[in-house]
Amino acid sequence: MAEKCILFMARTTRFHEFARTLTQSLGVEVSLATPDSPNAAHDFDLLMLDGDGIRNDRIDQIAKWLEDRGGIPMLVIVDDETLPSLRLPAHSRSDFICSSANPVELEARARRLMGDDDSFNLDDILHIDNLVINLATYQVYLDDEPVDLTLMEYSLLSFLATHPNRAYSREVLLHRVWGFEYCGGTRTVDVHIRRIRSKVGPQIAAHITTVRGVGYLFKD
Repeated sequence: MAEKCILFMARTTRFHEFARTLTQSLGVEVSLATPDSPNAAHDFDLLMLDGDGIRNDRIDQIAKWLEDRGGIPMLVIVDDETLPSLRLPAHSRSDFICSSANPVELEARARRLMGDDDSFNLDDILHIDNLVINLATYQVYLDDEPVDLTLMEYSLLSFLATHPNRAYSREVLLHRVWGFEYCGGTRTVDVHIRRIRSKVGPQIAAHITTVRGVGYLFKD
């Protein structure tokens, strides 16, 4: 099989060595480009994008450019502190990885996006009434239309939906969804629940139950 190529697109060199670990682990070629001059790139099988300083609308533009090139997948490297504001384009083959991840996780995510494993299956698709949650691609659809969730909204919704009929306190949700290092208050959970309910419509919002004195529960 011909050697595959990964295009690493970044404004700085901070993750060049991180990206180049795939040369050894996957046996691929890693080429470099910048977000402002992508058209100089030759054929490639995966775009890795350092999301530092890249706005969501620019990520959308890059995703459309990849779609025009035959639907090339995209892996976005995002800093932990900017993760809550990241939005991956709907209907694109995209994934994200935190900048604190190790090369083993990078290899696994790149391999899956390039179709070199069998990790995607029907168990990755969760149907709840008229809502579909794709656990493999981090995408949510309501009546076949994409729902514009931030990654933290998605993470909270998918956690509750995959752990139904059990009440979770706000503190536990902060630890399980945001991570043990998160320093924000429990009001963050309430804000995200309110935003999720407003985006998924009343039918799905009715599944997300407030448990007085405890937190939240997702009814299946």
